[in-house]
Amino acid sequence: MLFSPLALGELELPNRLVMAPLTRVRSGKEGVPGPLVVEHYRQRASLGLIVSEGIYPAPAGRSYPGQPGLVTPEQVEGWSKVTAAVRAEGGRMFAQIMHGGRVSHPDITGGHEIVAPSAVAIDGEVHTEIGKRAYPVPRELGSDELPAVIQEIVAASQNAIEAGFDGVELHSANGYLLNEFLAPNANIRTDSYGGSPENRARFVIETVNAVVAALGANRVGIRISPEHNVQGIAETDAADVRATYEVLVDSIAPLNLAYLSILHHEPAGELVQNLRERFRGTFLVNTGFGVITSRDEAFALVADGHADAVVVGRPAIANPDLARRWREGLPLNEPDASTFYGQGAKGYTDYPFYEETLS
Repeated sequence: MLFSPLALGELELPNRLVMAPLTRVRSGKEGVPGPLVVEHYRQRASLGLIVSEGIYPAPAGRSYPGQPGLVTPEQVEGWSKVTAAVRAEGGRMFAQIMHGGRVSHPDITGGHEIVAPSAVAIDGEVHTEIGKRAYPVPRELGSDELPAVIQEIVAASQNAIEAGFDGVELHSANGYLLNEFLAPNANIRTDSYGGSPENRARFVIETVNAVVAALGANRVGIRISPEHNVQGIAETDAADVRATYEVLVDSIAPLNLAYLSILHHEPAGELVQNLRERFRGTFLVNTGFGVITSRDEAFALVADGHADAVVVGRPAIANPDLARRWREGLPLNEPDASTFYGQGAKGYTDYPFYEETLS
């Protein structure tokens, strides 16, 4: 079943392997994807769906040097070359729209101040172009500013469609802005956007609704990561986690989004499967950063009915022809973690296809 077609929005995927959004920081100081990025995604077009790396919707939302944006005409044009190359190979691609929130530093945003739900800093350091820096205390967004932040996300989503993407994935996971609103340790607000699960989910729900109104639900997916607890997030109260994500999923389920993608270490567990039942739509799972998803696990998740498709990261980094290799049971290239982030083709576009390993 992993290699059977799947309806996703108005798309039909040829298989149920989805390339995870993978930070690779190869778009330079201006955030414009160039020929190297084009080739990277083109090589992986045989996967059922490609989800791009996180793309910032505003300068203040940039989290990493070398991260691409969807703000300027040059960035839109750069992405249009990526999507054209993927489409020419028969592929489909969603843009992940990612406002970094407090996961950043003014040295990365070009001096733009760091904003978040609350003035609570991450304990740790961030990589900038001039070395590691302590995460700054972000400025709490005023409630009157939130519509403008949502509009930035909407505008970037519209730019994604202009650039030729088939849709967008809203990044509400892994400690970035939308996830920060959900998490009780990052969101200590006392207004209607903080406190109860209903209030903490409000900004995410409003963002999803706004993007759906602009693009149509069939072009919008969302990624969440309950209990993942990275980049300063602490979702450790099981009852609160369940209540918060039930509110979120119950609120967006009637929209009939293209998909819900969940990153969790127990994709077949009760929490994840409860959210799947509530969503009632196309459901993607990703087992997380800790363990590389294996071929057997991916086959089982779909065959056992725990997911409609499986999101994979590192196997897709190292194997541009992963769909063929897993379908035919061929050996895999091993990913080189030392080249995940940085510049140049090494570890990015130079992993061989299977035929090349035989020469």
